[in-house]
Amino acid sequence: MTAKPVLVRNGRLIDPASNTDAPRDLLLRNGKVADLSAPGKIKVRDADVIDAKGLVVAPGLIDIHVHLREPGQGYKETIATGSDAAAAGGFTTVCAMPNTTPINDSPEITRWMQSPDRGATVAVLPIAAATVGSRGEFLTNYAALKDAGAVAVTDDGRPILGDDIMLQALRAAASQALPVIQHAEDTRLTGGCSMNAGALAFRLGLRGMPVEAESSLVERDINLVRKVPNAHLHVAHLSTKKALDAVRAARKSGLHVTCEITPHHFALTEDRIGLYDTNAKMNPPLRGESDRAAMIEGLLDGTIDAIATDHAPHAAHEKEQEFDCAPNGIIGLETALGLAIRILHIEHKMPLAKVLALLTARPAQALGLQGKGTLATGSSADLVLFDPAATWTFHAAGSKSTSKNTPFDGWELSGRLQTTIAVGRVVFGK
Repeated sequence: MTAKPVLVRNGRLIDPASNTDAPRDLLLRNGKVADLSAPGKIKVRDADVIDAKGLVVAPGLIDIHVHLREPGQGYKETIATGSDAAAAGGFTTVCAMPNTTPINDSPEITRWMQSPDRGATVAVLPIAAATVGSRGEFLTNYAALKDAGAVAVTDDGRPILGDDIMLQALRAAASQALPVIQHAEDTRLTGGCSMNAGALAFRLGLRGMPVEAESSLVERDINLVRKVPNAHLHVAHLSTKKALDAVRAARKSGLHVTCEITPHHFALTEDRIGLYDTNAKMNPPLRGESDRAAMIEGLLDGTIDAIATDHAPHAAHEKEQEFDCAPNGIIGLETALGLAIRILHIEHKMPLAKVLALLTARPAQALGLQGKGTLATGSSADLVLFDPAATWTFHAAGSKSTSKNTPFDGWELSGRLQTTIAVGRVVFGK
């Protein structure tokens, strides 16, 4: 039975991809945007009507860096629960990293992750391992992985340190028009480290990661990109001014280098660790205020392409141990929009359309996700409705994620989400 069309009316449509910020009605039919017109112009019978008066209507958000933990780590998260959390945060597309158990280094696992049997409520696009087992020794089959649905390659969490293998990866990926995503961390400089290097690490008695561990690998990778025509390097979860400056210079020289930043790196500093709070432990670590300020500057001036959550669920028993021993990472799908509006739009006066571009059109462009991140006629009926003026409080206990590891429990955020629609179907709200 064909689903009824959906008419979204009386909303303020913000579609950064088309530079639209105006009152518009949308008609959704058969999973697509069928019509987009001035208020009251769309005439349709027997449609389900969503009144968006007082709300922003925007393309569904896109997160190009999440860890959904399946296969193999379902006690932390499943594709079903992770996609439910995504929908609750306004995301209609998420790109899943390959550090699963086993690692997603094959077409079979890539297809398994996309099977309807996984119960995903939003689009899940796998990112496959760049090397077999993410061991940094031998390349995976990029052509076969792309054919199976992979949208990029990475050894996220295990940086590709060898110059030769990284150069091979850039060449092989360029031949398939795939981005190579690098977790920029020279692990030869970070062994045994658990937070940012500096005075606070010294006072806490913890070994610190120097900023050079990130920036030196970014600089190395950019030099390799110069040797490969059409190569596309994407720097994951960038966190330091020195690395950002390298990306900025590379882009000015015409290289295809893109990057992302997490909400926690523009919202928090290393001070959030307090007395060894493991919910403030992540990799890259929370940095000092000067690096946080540089990240905000990079967002404001357009150097940073995307906000990506690095959603990393961990069970309570894993986080409830000594700081040095606890795993890195936090959940982030349900707080990203609220943090971005509060900190970037309200505190730093970034236009709301520019904030939304960092969560829609620009991540779609960064990874070449065709037909995503826009509400143009004929595009996928993926959209989010929210009240930008409303504040709300995030409670970790109410998260849709299986895990609750977050430093934002109890935070007051901005932009209350009302409805998330994926392929024309309401997947969150009303």
